[in-house]
Amino acid sequence: MPTRPPSSWRTILPTSAPAIEPLLAALVASVRARLAEHNIVDPRLVGIHSGGVWLAQHLSQALGLTEPIGELDISFYRDDFTRVGMHPTVRPSRIPWDVEARHLVLVDDVLYTGRTIRAALNEIFDYGRPASVTLAVLVSRNGRELPIEAGACGAHLTLPPNQQLKLRGPAPLHLELVERTSRGAGG
Repeated sequence: MPTRPPSSWRTILPTSAPAIEPLLAALVASVRARLAEHNIVDPRLVGIHSGGVWLAQHLSQALGLTEPIGELDISFYRDDFTRVGMHPTVRPSRIPWDVEARHLVLVDDVLYTGRTIRAALNEIFDYGRPASVTLAVLVSRNGRELPIEAGACGAHLTLPPNQQLKLRGPAPLHLELVERTSRGAGG
């Protein structure tokens, strides 16, 4: 059976990635509109490590929320855990309030296949049963493998399958567009 050559990621010019400030403003406006539309006045934010936590902190400040944000590390909830093993920097999840009957805003940087969000939802429900969960992402891109969509979004982008957006931070936040490259037999 032929094997694929190993691949790595290279950064495409940082200027190829969208500017972050307009995306952050659009995300804040989208979350505000979603909360107002559903009459949610006391949401709790939950960020997925790492980019989702940075964005949840930004959203919390922009929305004037006073409760601390929750933080999820979904490493043990991934559906490819047995295949790829544990991520080298597993962090503890921290939800500082009871999720039972609360309206949650689950925050992540990029929605791609939907698998990260599925894992995060599984972990959230291990803490209790929220009244609702709204997904808020900075960027929603093509390539969904699961029927998951964002309720609030900064931007929708179409990218080739070999490209990904990476949120870097925490300060300053910026997006990088990276591309998968196959290394030849010579390395």
